[in-house]
Amino acid sequence: MNAVLTDAWLCLSVPDLLRAEPHRVAADLAAAQQRRNLAGQARQLVAWERSVSALQHALAVPEAAGWTVLLEYPLQRLGKRADVVLLSGLAILVLEFKTGSTGSRAAAARQAEDYALDLWDFHAGSRGHPVIPVVVSAAPLSPDTLRQLPIPGVWDAHHASIEGLADTLRSILATVPRGPTLDAAWWLRQPYQPVPTIVEAARMAFAKQAVPDINATRADVQGLRQATAAVLRHVAHARRALERRIVFVTGIPGAGKTRCGLAIAFEAEAETRGVFLTGNPSLIHVFREALARDAARRGAQLRAARQQMEQRIQPLPAFRDHYAASAEVPDEHVVVIDEAQRSWSRAHAIRKTADRPRPLTDSEPGHILDAMGRHLDWAVVVCLVGGGQEIHDGEGGLAEWGAALAARPGWRAFAPPRVVAAVDPRQRLPASILVGQDGALHLGVPVRQIKSNHAADWVDAVLADQPAVAAQLAADAPLPYLLTRDLPTMRSALRLLARGHRRAGLIGSAGARRLRGDGLGVELPHMDRNAVARWFLDRWPDDVRASDALEVLATEFSCQGLELDYAGLAWGGDLVRGGRGWQVRFFHGTDWKRRRPEAEAWSNQVNTYRVLLTRARYETVIWVPRGDEEDRTRDPREFGAIADFLLACGARPLDLAALAPAPPAAAPALL
Repeated sequence: MNAVLTDAWLCLSVPDLLRAEPHRVAADLAAAQQRRNLAGQARQLVAWERSVSALQHALAVPEAAGWTVLLEYPLQRLGKRADVVLLSGLAILVLEFKTGSTGSRAAAARQAEDYALDLWDFHAGSRGHPVIPVVVSAAPLSPDTLRQLPIPGVWDAHHASIEGLADTLRSILATVPRGPTLDAAWWLRQPYQPVPTIVEAARMAFAKQAVPDINATRADVQGLRQATAAVLRHVAHARRALERRIVFVTGIPGAGKTRCGLAIAFEAEAETRGVFLTGNPSLIHVFREALARDAARRGAQLRAARQQMEQRIQPLPAFRDHYAASAEVPDEHVVVIDEAQRSWSRAHAIRKTADRPRPLTDSEPGHILDAMGRHLDWAVVVCLVGGGQEIHDGEGGLAEWGAALAARPGWRAFAPPRVVAAVDPRQRLPASILVGQDGALHLGVPVRQIKSNHAADWVDAVLADQPAVAAQLAADAPLPYLLTRDLPTMRSALRLLARGHRRAGLIGSAGARRLRGDGLGVELPHMDRNAVARWFLDRWPDDVRASDALEVLATEFSCQGLELDYAGLAWGGDLVRGGRGWQVRFFHGTDWKRRRPEAEAWSNQVNTYRVLLTRARYETVIWVPRGDEEDRTRDPREFGAIADFLLACGARPLDLAALAPAPPAAAPALL
């Protein structure tokens, strides 16, 4: 048996597979499992033998002689493995064997489809060919109605019985239109470049699966690996030299700042005791619960796992208040501050806590630096800094960190050069406080958006009232923004787009009070730990409280820092078009009131839509309501102007027919 060394545990030509004894193939797979320090079970050997026997029976035809069989192909983003990947002449088939009776047919189809989507999205050799998921079960099945998406693309999942696998493969491949020949040797040389979701990245980082190393295979995320490595070098140097260091990592929305921070907090050595601090309660709720559930799946007690997560991911206000009210030395030598530019200014902190038994006496940066400065040996503060994400009053920006550092000369500060040259004085650090400037500490390439590197630039142009710039970006390459005026159509589009285990959800501004006139009156309570975790982690239809139910709207306070695969953005009346571009409003009593452009609340509301427009990894479907002539708070002309502007900027009109699977086209059988 001539096995080839690839990412798959075993790679065989069809002739080699047919000559092999099933128990020998199963033994080779068990050896590969052992080399990876993974636990094995006797029943797994039996399952492998049955699967190999079924493949041998199905592929024992001359037409399949040139095919390649990959057994146990790892999908790193998902932390799982595809049972079989078949590289045929025209298509890539992903086979998932279900030998038991557990699980529903629909759930198995979603799993197989998710594997196929992962290969399509992240394996460079898959994008020019159809990728077809097939669920193979022991039970006899009625034939599927074969449907396909346009070539190339991921097809609907098909079902086959073990006995009928040969017939199912024959039927599927008879449906594949003639296209470029798939060269298996070429496919095996192409990179698999996964980018995990923010929750998947947190799981990998906590499990020490080296998220930056996985991301490093993508050319467009080299900066993420470099920034993480640069910060870890600062941590190591501070520890050796017994110094106090503060490192600023800047980045555009979706560039991976949180991923970088998680890697730093979790990859530090055990005695370093790193902690991830954030003022975003939704981020805390989702990360803690996701990591606790993951630990429980690996054998830990769920309650103990949740307690452990509470130590590694903490709310910044609780950390700040605890050490501001005591002289204790923090347990952690490394703290990572998420969205550090949103830390409270001195004036806001004093005013906000004036009626507390122990009010704050300085800015949040000042209190955090004082607490970490109590370490007599060394300490590192890592500040993750985003732009255009300020949505609350009293956020002091980098200027507040600069003031705190100027008053505490014992800290050695490092940052990318752009923070010294920032136009906005709130986001500028004085060069005099910096010991060193390092361009590797800036993340300038978005990694959240899978389909476009220019989505964030387009959003900036739209919100800056630059339609010509936005339209040019859209003309240069298709952008992932679709527009509809119909709410049911948006929901239908999200259902069609979110295939496999991809997650969809409805989002909107907390200031969009009149969306309830169109039936969107239920908002996700962002301070409710259980509600937020269910919305982001559980799945519909098993749980109607999940985001996929498309019933509950998450506001900027619930979704900032998190992400969805597909987002349905409900545009509200709080940001409308006027004579001089965008107008910001707030709802008071029975009508809208305008905000002054120079007010901090004005820019915060514009930033709200920046947050909402950059939540999706794939498409964002924007729904602009039609309004109601009889309701002055929902003027159709205002909404019409918004829709016209977004279309002029390059948003694409939503076409449901283009998202639906196409009818099959007959082609000569290959099997």
